[in-house]
Amino acid sequence: MRAACRPGPWKRGPVLATTALLLGLLMLLHAEITDLGGLGSLVETFLPWFGLLVPLLLVGALWRRSASAVVALLLPGLVWLDLFGGLLGGTSHQGADLTVVSHNVGAGNPDPAGAARALAASGADVLALVEITPQAGATYAKELAQRYPHHTVRGTVGLWSKLPLSDTRTVDVAMQGMAGPLARHLSAEERKPTPRALRTTVTTDHGPIAVYVAHLGSVRLMPRGGYRTEQRDAGAKALGKAVAAERNERVVLLGDLNGTMDDRAFAGLTSRLRSVQEAAGDGFGFSWPAAFPVARIDQILVRGLEPKSSWVLPATGSDHLPVAAGISW
Repeated sequence: MRAACRPGPWKRGPVLATTALLLGLLMLLHAEITDLGGLGSLVETFLPWFGLLVPLLLVGALWRRSASAVVALLLPGLVWLDLFGGLLGGTSHQGADLTVVSHNVGAGNPDPAGAARALAASGADVLALVEITPQAGATYAKELAQRYPHHTVRGTVGLWSKLPLSDTRTVDVAMQGMAGPLARHLSAEERKPTPRALRTTVTTDHGPIAVYVAHLGSVRLMPRGGYRTEQRDAGAKALGKAVAAERNERVVLLGDLNGTMDDRAFAGLTSRLRSVQEAAGDGFGFSWPAAFPVARIDQILVRGLEPKSSWVLPATGSDHLPVAAGISW
């Protein structure tokens, strides 16, 4: 009698089925989520992690023996694979002409000399550093001088290169003075508006490359203000305009952008530049925080160049991991 009264497999687990459908719609329509309080950016920052809910819901559906929930899970599963499945197969290739590395070295890094030596040992041809404090700047210059005879620093960002540099200038990324962890290491005078991005030309045997190095404003999860991204978004917009006006066909953008390339705030950049991680990475390439990376906020983007490979380097004492890429003409 009890068995006869039990609902059939298509009627079991309505909550699980509904949750699965909502999850699928969330990932499918993430660009339509309001950005009030930074909600849209917050969802897009951690969008890959929503895929973990699919196997959890599947376990629940199998336990409840709910056919409707299992079928409903096809939606979030297929959407996630469409968004991120390409990162699982491994798309890196050999034969890069140029290796570039980008690293937020961390204002509170206890061993800048060790970090510099580790980065130099990567064999990079071009090395971009951000969050350089005045105290550590001389250390990086000294430790990298032998392998990188050409370098330029503007404010808290710098570029070291084995190839000649020229036409270096500051890029205004709309920062209103210093904020975040870096400010704790600066005097009141040094907290005044400081360059956080630069543009330079790297001369190669195949022609010039315009290289941008940027450290955009931090984001904050505030109890009463939501996910605050105003400074970061203003910087991303300014950087996008600079890249749009760039006349060189070959462009490389390196730095800590404090956001993932799924975030709508970077539409002005992703519409003109390719992410090497998405084009030639093996896995997600998460770079922050170093102890347990959950997001890739350190980026390498290119235009007019072919991404060959992308990988993450070992920790250096910073709260970020260095990211590297091989690119070809």
